[in-house]
Amino acid sequence: MFKKLVIASGNKGKLREIQHVLSALDIKTVPQSEFNVPECEEPFCTFIENALAKARHASKLTGLPALADDSGLCVDGLNGAPGVISARYAGKNAANSLLTQDERNNDKLLQEMSKVSNRQAHFYCVMVLVRHEHDPEPVIAEGSWHGVILREYRGTDGFGYDPLFLDDKTGKTVAELPLDIKSRISHRGHAMA
Repeated sequence: MFKKLVIASGNKGKLREIQHVLSALDIKTVPQSEFNVPECEEPFCTFIENALAKARHASKLTGLPALADDSGLCVDGLNGAPGVISARYAGKNAANSLLTQDERNNDKLLQEMSKVSNRQAHFYCVMVLVRHEHDPEPVIAEGSWHGVILREYRGTDGFGYDPLFLDDKTGKTVAELPLDIKSRISHRGHAMA
């Protein structure tokens, strides 16, 4: 087994969650930013293809094994949207915008769902581990987390769609859950279990 692993993400929220789960292992995790690895393009229409591209990209540029995550929110009443474009749902963040990308994405989601009665949704995550850039047998794991989309923000922790996604079992939004609980029950936690 390896002792050092690059995390193929520039998303601070994802990095925090992944490093929290992996902290129990005897593996040093390093974000790709420490190697000045630029973000990988995500041109594919599936989570698996995007995660694999990100893992291979980071491994190629660092020479290390790499772990990548591609995940998103899939809303039943929107035919699975935002899906693989969850992070870019509202388009690229305008330089003159007073809102963050997450706020713009959430606002667009609320607008799109204003007349939608089916608010069922799930977060979906694919984690890909490659031992090297050309690894012919990448390790691929998936996880999902079911809930509903609220009509207004609730909670202040987390990132992305966390303040709008109500967990079916706890009755809380992701933004109201402590990291320890979120790591155990989330789509990312399930994929890394």
